[in-house]
Order: sequence, then C-alpha cells, then structure tokens
Amino acid sequence: MGQKTIMPAGLAAMLVTGVAAFSATPVNAHFLSIFAPLAVMDGPTETHVDVLFWHPLGGAHVMDMGGAPEEFFVTHRGERTDLSHRLAEIAFTSAANTGQAYSVPMTFRTSGDYIITAVPQPYYEETEDIFIQQITKAYFNRGQLPTDWSEPLGLKAEILPLSRPYNALVGSTFTGRVLSEGEPVAGAEIEVEYIAAEPDVTTHTSGAPTVSEAAGGTITLMSDANGYFTFGIPTAGWWGFAALGVGPDVEFEGRELSQDAVIWVTAHDLE
Repeated sequence: MGQKTIMPAGLAAMLVTGVAAFSATPVNAHFLSIFAPLAVMDGPTETHVDVLFWHPLGGAHVMDMGGAPEEFFVTHRGERTDLSHRLAEIAFTSAANTGQAYSVPMTFRTSGDYIITAVPQPYYEETEDIFIQQITKAYFNRGQLPTDWSEPLGLKAEILPLSRPYNALVGSTFTGRVLSEGEPVAGAEIEVEYIAAEPDVTTHTSGAPTVSEAAGGTITLMSDANGYFTFGIPTAGWWGFAALGVGPDVEFEGRELSQDAVIWVTAHDLE
C-alpha cells in the first residue's frame, strides 16, 4: 500500500492479530470515556454527554481531568463543529470517589454519524511518574444513515474502525487500525475495557457493575505489522480500546508522555 509502519518505542516486535493476552497492568485501566445512554437513535434526540477519566469496568476511581480538553468537537456529515465552549465542569461520582469531569448537552437532530472527539490535557499519573493523554473518539448514529464512521479524522493518534462502531453484534468481532499521524502502527499495545458501571448522565453518577472483572487483569491485544487488531465481542454494551503510547509526542513538562489513541464502540444483542 506504500505506507510505512511505525513501531512504538519500547514495545517488543511481537506482532499478533486478534489474540487477547492478560497484561501486568492493574485491573480497571485508565480510560477517557465519552458517554451518552444511546449510541443508535431512531429520531431526533436530546441528551447530555459526559466526559470523564476513570476506571469504567468496576465503576471505580475517577481521576480529576485537571482542566477542560484542549479540543472537543463533533464530526457530522463531513463537517467538524467545535463543542468546547459548551462544556460544563461537573463532579462525577463513582462507587469509589468523586472526581472532576465535564458534560455537554447534545442534540442528534439530522440523520447520519456523529463522531465526538476529545483531546484532553495531559494527566499526571503520580504512581508511574508519567503523563497520559488519551485522544478519544466515540461514535453515535441517528436514523441508520452511515456517513462518517470509516474516515480518519487526522488526529495525532487514532484508531480507525474497519466495521461500523455503533452496531456490532454480540458474538461478532470488531477490527480497528492503529494510526499515528495517519500512518499504521505495528506492535501497538492495546488495552480493552468494558463499561460495566454505566453512567447516569442526569445525575453524573455510575451505576453498579453488571459484570465481574476479567481474570488475570486488563485484556490486552497487539496490533499486527500493518496496525490491525481484532477483538471478539462477548457481551452487549460499550467497549473501549486504547492503543498506548502511539502518538508522536513523547514528553510533557520534562516527563514521559504516553499519548494514547482511544475508541469507544457499542455492541448489541440480536433480538
């Protein structure tokens, strides 16, 4: 295809596609979430969208975001609309604590895809003495009209879906491609997370977890030589994939920066 591949620094050249492993990363990995109750809407819908940095599997610790995202926008029918001026700071409460997060009112009016994207400020993780910046996309659709989902957004780090990310079926697979400045990333480490403690966007609280934690720790994949990975979807709901340290920026304020690409997709039972 004439494209170069990029090997993230510090990752072993073990290129495995679609094979899940269990890493030594602590259970309930850090994930930036962009959450609304429904990913697929039949008619015009008004709702709030919560943006929070937390551990979604168990509804555990919420991290203070430290400030509004550097960028926050929606892509719809090829047009990008800035939403940062509409963000409101909120206190989000999980089963473990209350942390600083953000919320935005959204109206999904016209048919098509809505890709909501956040580029947060780097977060300092004291236990590891590094900064983390998770460039995050979440996909929504109104009216069953596909318009934007298969196009990259030109982010420094992103995961491009190879199948529609808002209507995967339980028992099927999701395939994505890890990109750094538009180029595929070989051997990227990808953490997988499930929102088991679903947020309530009216009260900004998390519900009780509906599933237990995965045995052995965070589910982890590796992208293949062309940046692809595949994951079999075991249950309905929101699934997140974070490709760690794949962005071009590796330092912030004199410390290591992990510039991650995150994508959220939804799966449904076939009824």
